[in-house]
Order: sequence, then structure tokens, then C-alpha cells
Amino acid sequence: MNQLTETEIPQYSLKQVKEDSSGLFVIAELSHEYKQPPSIFLTPHRKDYYMMVLVKSGGSRHWVDMAPYTLKPDTFYFSVPHQVHVKEKSASMNGILLCFTDEFLAIEENQLLKQLPLIQNPQNGHELNLDAEHVAFIDDILRKMLAEYSQKQDWRNGMLLAYLRVLLIYLSRLYTEQFCEDAPEGKLLLKKFQALINEQYKELHDVAAYADQLFISAGHLGEVIKQQSGKTAIEHIHERLILEARRLLFHTEYSIKEIAWQLGFEDASYFNRFFKRLNSETPMHYRKQSRNMYH
Repeated sequence: MNQLTETEIPQYSLKQVKEDSSGLFVIAELSHEYKQPPSIFLTPHRKDYYMMVLVKSGGSRHWVDMAPYTLKPDTFYFSVPHQVHVKEKSASMNGILLCFTDEFLAIEENQLLKQLPLIQNPQNGHELNLDAEHVAFIDDILRKMLAEYSQKQDWRNGMLLAYLRVLLIYLSRLYTEQFCEDAPEGKLLLKKFQALINEQYKELHDVAAYADQLFISAGHLGEVIKQQSGKTAIEHIHERLILEARRLLFHTEYSIKEIAWQLGFEDASYFNRFFKRLNSETPMHYRKQSRNMYH
């Protein structure tokens, strides 16, 4: 597969957007502490960290993948590292911003937080609707974290991680209610399979390759995935490829051939047929139609 380096969608680290941070964890009042670099505006980009915002008042407009969002008061917004962002318009806004990396989550020995629905984000969500009770609880936890973050006492990361654990479990309950109401309970194998797809979907397109890494047969993997999710294993792989293809078609000017190479297709004509079969239109038609919708 050809490697494209000069045209990749830029990715920002937490250290880049807040230079005085450790690069692992940041929490800040949005009203005056946190400023994003001008280069982020109107530029498609990814973040290599989780970003969460409790918006109390004001708002702005931005895109996550192909969906536009106008931020609303008393709403919780979140994103995970693989999503594509475009910050379109900024306005005065009050709230609390929380950012952290996979490395920060790895401080927890049993890795529970990595398995939570909000972190896994299987529905590719971005917004949680809150009632007054939710707002009060989340605001209280975030303010405790703000106080701990600013004091810089011994065992600060341990305290922050303890608060984060409570917050992410609480938010994952809301996520499940709002995004996964009819979904069956997740199983460890499904989560491992989805995690492997996220890591290797550009290189591995067949179920057997993932089954080998999970030390089970492709047939058994297919049966379990179908039972737990209602989709076949190959559908999970194809959906991830189509999602990334849509992101690149919508947010970049890559040619169809370049997108095919990025996604591990040696033959651009095969990629065209693959996309049309799963998306009911050609990549070029999707690019034109999706962009016209938001002009």
C-alpha cells in the first residue's frame, strides 16, 4: 500500500493545544483559561486525546466527522481520538473542558475505563442531553477535579483518576440510555474485535486475520459477533472502512485513488465498487452530494 504523508489530516496532541500541560490531562474553565490555536479553525483535524465539554451557556458551531453541531447550554459534548473535527465558528461560551489521553487512562491498572461505552463510543456519538440533575452532578465532579488540578499536591493524578472514574461511569450510563437503548449487553470478545478493527482496518480487511489475533476460528468469531451485535463480523470491518472513506471524501481533497490507497485498497476501481455497493452511490457522487447539502 502506498503511504501518503504530505496530505494526511493533521493530528493535534494535548501538549500542542495547551503548552503548559503535562500532555496527559487538562481541565479548565472555558470562559478564560483555555484557548485553541488559530490553525484549528476551519481546518479538518484529529485529536490524539479524548475531549469532553460541559457547556453551561453560549456556544459555537463545529463538525465532528460529517455531522454539524451547534453547541447548546446544559449539554455534554465528547469526542474520541479517531474522529475528524472542523471548528467552524466560535462564540463566547462558559463551561468546563476536560481532556485526557490513553496514557492517562493507562494509569488505572485494571483498564476498566478503557472498556466503558463513552470511551469505546461504538455509536460514534458526540452529544449527551442532560436534565437539571445530570448537570448538577457532572458540574460538581468537574469542579472537584478543577480544584484538585490547580492545587498540584502529592498523588494528584490518583485523585484526578478517581474523580474521572466516577464521571466516566456516570456518563457511560447516560450514553447507554441515549445511544444503546435497544442494544444487547456488550461482551469482551465484541469489544476486543471492535478495538482491533479501529487499530488495523486500513491493513486488515478480512475476518480471518482478526480471528487469528484473537486465537479463535473465523467461524466462531463470526457466530459470536453476529449473536452479540446483530451484524456479521465482515459488516463491522466494512462499516469502519466506509466511515473513514466518508470522512476523507467530505473533509479532504484527496483523489479517489489516494483515498483507496490510504484505506488499503491497491485497486481504485475495486474501492469504487466496494463503496458503491455499501453506500449505494459512487465515492465522487457522495462527495458532491454531501457537500452540497451543507452549502
